[in-house]
Amino acid sequence: MKKWSWNMARIHGIDIRMHWTFLLLLTWVGISHFASGAGMAGALVGVGFILALFACVVLHELGHAAMAARFGIPTQDITLLPIGGVARLERMPREPRQELAVAIAGPVVNVVIAAILFLSLQAIGGLNRVTVEPVIGASLVGFLANLLWVNVALVLFNLLPAFPMDGGRVLRALLATRMNYARATRSAAGVGQMMAIVFGLFGLLYNPFLLFIAIFVYLGAEAEARTVEVTAALDGATVRDAMMTVFRTLRPNDSLNHAADELLAGAQTDFPVVDDERVWGILQRRNLVEGLRAEHIDQTVADVMTPVDRFATEFDSLEDTINLMRDHQQTSLPVLRNGQVVGLLTLENIGELVMMNSVAAPQAIVRPRQAQAAV
Repeated sequence: MKKWSWNMARIHGIDIRMHWTFLLLLTWVGISHFASGAGMAGALVGVGFILALFACVVLHELGHAAMAARFGIPTQDITLLPIGGVARLERMPREPRQELAVAIAGPVVNVVIAAILFLSLQAIGGLNRVTVEPVIGASLVGFLANLLWVNVALVLFNLLPAFPMDGGRVLRALLATRMNYARATRSAAGVGQMMAIVFGLFGLLYNPFLLFIAIFVYLGAEAEARTVEVTAALDGATVRDAMMTVFRTLRPNDSLNHAADELLAGAQTDFPVVDDERVWGILQRRNLVEGLRAEHIDQTVADVMTPVDRFATEFDSLEDTINLMRDHQQTSLPVLRNGQVVGLLTLENIGELVMMNSVAAPQAIVRPRQAQAAV
């Protein structure tokens, strides 16, 4: 999602990003208002209303971020999409009361906005004209009234127990007070997916936009359930539990043909590049393929490898290390002890550990298979 969006602003260290599809929404609103006979003024009012609405969405997401910050959880960014906003927290709190507070903070912001709009309408004498009316050709009172009702709708919609929306997270937090976190997530995700099916049916009959919401809710619930299952399988695990301890290394001046021979010789696909006990980088399979495709016979491993400036140690939290690899798009990471490479952590081996621990006794940590050959 990040590479298809760009920064608009930065608020308290949080990047506010806009996904390119959001421009499609603005364009569609402007054209539809203009084509309906409202003219350019009506089109500008329609686009302005959408921008005001999404300003409320940003404040909603900042509410989540502010509450998460109180529990020491930073927010990486907020991205605007046609269906709403997404605040990317580094993690969700695992303590039910904290998750409940973070989940409810966003809707509370919309309640405050609605209250401010209500008082504003009262102050300008427009309270008796607060109705759900179209924005096209709307007066200031109509504009503010529509914004008031939209914020009320955002509160009600977000509090539906459809995981991964705010109401679904509230449901999980409440369930987590009576059962373990993974089971609570599966239960909340199941409720969310059932509601997604209902949204989809109503979308087919009445409003196609509900189909997009249904897909978002269904896939989001499934992804969250899988993520929590993985996290539960890795609970308490360290890098040492998943790393390969028998592996091959390459030198910076090795030829690409030699690297290809090493790739074909075993199950290993990523190779630490080491010389004089210094780690130069990682040669990933894609690096090797791209180098061989270039047909420069004099190229060496150092010419195509991926430099690394991040390493793991044996007793680092495996969950934190996975997040580090994900954030920096690394498929493998050297594991150092006193500056020397003693292991290689790969996504494949992490997957094997998750698979084994999902079927093993809760107290057991199963080591994944290792590469078959070593240098």
